[in-house]
Amino acid sequence: MAETHLSQAAYERLQAEFDDLTTRGRIEISRDIERARELGDLAENGDYHAARDEQGRMEARIRQLQAMLKAAVIVEEGADTGGAVSTGSIVTIRYEGDDDVERYLIGSIEERREDLSVISPGSPLGQSLVGRRAGDVVEYQAPGGVLKVEVVAVDA
Repeated sequence: MAETHLSQAAYERLQAEFDDLTTRGRIEISRDIERARELGDLAENGDYHAARDEQGRMEARIRQLQAMLKAAVIVEEGADTGGAVSTGSIVTIRYEGDDDVERYLIGSIEERREDLSVISPGSPLGQSLVGRRAGDVVEYQAPGGVLKVEVVAVDA
């Protein structure tokens, strides 16, 4: 299983979500299913089917969280990387032929923030950026072909 790099705060948030879903969430969905069963014929009972669908989504999220937490590696925020891109860095990039810059957080999608999009360090772009410094130009294979990106700035 691949490692999931998380900050301590993200790990704690995901652990709290997991604990909530495996306790309160399971109890609530069980009650919803029981209430819907009391309404009668299950074949034509929309409430029952909706509750069962919700139970399936919740159990899938529980399995996802369980796997993620098991494979979690806590990354120290603000660790000195000597100006190189690493997991937890915020990187500003510019695509070749474009004047606009874009800022991304390098890390797990679970680290997402409202003001930043996330690039996985395991993605083609993420792999090409990790270890690079401001001023470096990297190439990576995208679905539409090879793209060149300039690293404009790296913030820890």
